[in-house]
Amino acid sequence: MRYIRVVRPDTGDWSTRHSVLTMARRAAALINALTGDRPAPATVADVLAAYGESVPDGLTAADIAEMRAAAVLLRDVFAAEHVDDAATALNRLLREHTGPLRLTSHDGGTPWHPHLDHDDDAPWGQWLLASSCMALTVLVWDRQRPPGRICSSPSCENVFINQGSGPERRYCSRRCATRERVAAHRRARQTREDDQNRR
Repeated sequence: MRYIRVVRPDTGDWSTRHSVLTMARRAAALINALTGDRPAPATVADVLAAYGESVPDGLTAADIAEMRAAAVLLRDVFAAEHVDDAATALNRLLREHTGPLRLTSHDGGTPWHPHLDHDDDAPWGQWLLASSCMALTVLVWDRQRPPGRICSSPSCENVFINQGSGPERRYCSRRCATRERVAAHRRARQTREDDQNRR
C-alpha cells in the first residue's frame, strides 16, 4: 500500500510537487526506472522520493511487478507519433484500468486533488497507471500533441516528456543526441573515405 506524506497546502510545496508537468515527468522517470530485466526496488524508491513520494517500508517484489506492468502499458502513450494515437492509447487505459474521477484529501492530510485510482490506498501499480494517465491526459488536452516520446537513439529505451518550447525533441538527453550526432558524422566520414578508395 502507498504512503501519502502529509503536505500543508500553505507551504508552496504542494502545488510544485503536484503540477501536471511534474507528475508527467515522474511518470516518465518511473517508466525508465522500471524498464529492463530486473529493476532494483531501491532505484524505483529513489525516483519516488525525488518526486515527493514516500516508501517507508520499501517496495516489495509484488509492488515492482505491478508497477512494471503499468509502465509497459504507459509506454504506448509515449510511442504515439500523433495526438490522435496518444488520445486513443490514453482512452483505452482510462477505460480498462482506472476508476472514476474523484476528489480526495487523504482524510484531511492534503489539499483536495483528483484521483483516478480506485481508493486512496490503491496498490503502487494502480496508482502509477492512474496518476500517469491523468497527467498525460491533461497534457494532450492542453497542448494537442503527444505528451512525450521514446528516445530516437537505437541504444536507448528511455521515454521523456516533450512539452517545452522550440522544436520537438527526438532524444531523451543531450548525451543521446550527441552520441547519435557523432555516430552519424563517423558514418558520413566512412562513406566519403569508401567512395574515395573506390575511385
